[in-house]
Amino acid sequence: MRVVLFGPPGVGKGTQAQLLQKRCGLRHVSTGELIRAEVRMGTHAGIEAKPYLDGGKLVPSQLVREMAEHAISELNYDDFILDGYPRTVEQAEWLDEFLALLGFKLDAVISIKVPTDEIVERLSRRRINALTGETYHLDFKPPPARLDPALIVQRSDDRPDAIRQRLLVYAHQTDPVEEYYAVRPIYYKISGVGEVDEVHERIRAVLKKTVVPQDRSA
Repeated sequence: MRVVLFGPPGVGKGTQAQLLQKRCGLRHVSTGELIRAEVRMGTHAGIEAKPYLDGGKLVPSQLVREMAEHAISELNYDDFILDGYPRTVEQAEWLDEFLALLGFKLDAVISIKVPTDEIVERLSRRRINALTGETYHLDFKPPPARLDPALIVQRSDDRPDAIRQRLLVYAHQTDPVEEYYAVRPIYYKISGVGEVDEVHERIRAVLKKTVVPQDRSA
C-alpha cells in the first residue's frame, strides 16, 4: 500500500503516520525529518536546506525530490506513507511518473483539515531535544523531567510568525496539488480536529476502502 498524508504543518500527519507504522506495518517517510536530519548532520544537502527552514520557506523541489526518491527506493516502492510530500504539482507529477515506471501507483491521498489558529497553537508548543532531535509537545508529549532544560529548544520555524509564514507559503504552493488529486477516486478529506485516536479511526476508515494491512497492534 502506498499512501500520501496531505495537509499543512501541524495537522498531525507525523503522529498519524507513526501510528499507521506501528499498527499496520506501513513505513513512515517524512521529508521534513529527512531534511532536518541532513541539517543536523551538516551534509551538503542540509547546508542548502537550512536557510529555507529558518525562514519558514519550502526547501527547493529538486533537493526534496532526491531525498524522497532515495527513501522510497530503499523501501522497495511499497508499504509506505509519505508525510510532507508532494508539495507542488511538479512533485506530484514526478511521483506518479516515478511509481508508474516501476508498475506502481498511489492507493490513497488523505488530506487532513485543521483550522489555521489551531495549527499555530499546536506548532508553537512543540520543542525538540537539541542533541537527539527528538520532538516533544508541551501539552501532549512533554520532555522527560530528567532532561536538562537547556537541551529543550524551540525550532526557529515553530515560532508563531514563522508558522504563519509557512502556512501562507504552503497554501500558495500546495492548493494546486490538492486540486490535482481532488478529481481522483483515491482522494479523501478528513477532519484533523479531536483526539489522536479519533483522527486515526477516520484515516483507518478510509484505508479500509483500499484494503488496509492487518492491524498489528494487538
